[in-house]
Amino acid sequence: MPNAVELHRASARHGAATVLHEVTVSIPAQRITALTGPNGSGKSTLLGLLAGTHPPASGTLHRSHAGRPALVVQRSEVSDALPITVVQTVSMGRWAHRGAWRRLTRDDRSIVERCMDRLGVAGLARHRLGTLSGGQRQRVLLAQALAQESDLLLLDEPATGLDAEARDRIAAVLAEECARGAAVVHATHDPEDAAGADHRIALSRGRVLAPAAGPGRRAHA
Repeated sequence: MPNAVELHRASARHGAATVLHEVTVSIPAQRITALTGPNGSGKSTLLGLLAGTHPPASGTLHRSHAGRPALVVQRSEVSDALPITVVQTVSMGRWAHRGAWRRLTRDDRSIVERCMDRLGVAGLARHRLGTLSGGQRQRVLLAQALAQESDLLLLDEPATGLDAEARDRIAAVLAEECARGAAVVHATHDPEDAAGADHRIALSRGRVLAPAAGPGRRAHA
């Protein structure tokens, strides 16, 4: 199975502080990779490197596909004050294809509706994002990422604080994305989530401790 992303001896900084130190990792295609480590270990920064939103201070990054990665931030990073509805939020996922100022096509709107359905938020389409519960908001943000139709999904602790039903729905959607050919990387503090992944990368103080293969429970052609 080819790798979706290869990062070689990459370092990253926040201001003057180096937060990742010569990290070398490979992200397998069509697999779920769990990124683990304590707070401050560099998980969010590594996701930023993979997404291209955080520039490396050194090292190289190679992606097997030229499309834009889809990054799902923690729901706490999205302001409650944004005057935006659920359907508008998910529609932003189509900007990667249409641009921010072009009208959505019928196909675009169909994709947005389908993504909301998959995450169980279609009934909230006209609700303001800031009025939603934490679990609802996280599912909306994931629906936005799915609407991008990316081959690389990057999620920063997507299931933290969610109830069992929301966690199960997200897990099922991520498995479906792998089945269609996407690579998924999610940061997690949950040992059960990490153990169920196909591949694991552990960070500590900005360094890789151990990349490891998971149980390989999903088979792909």
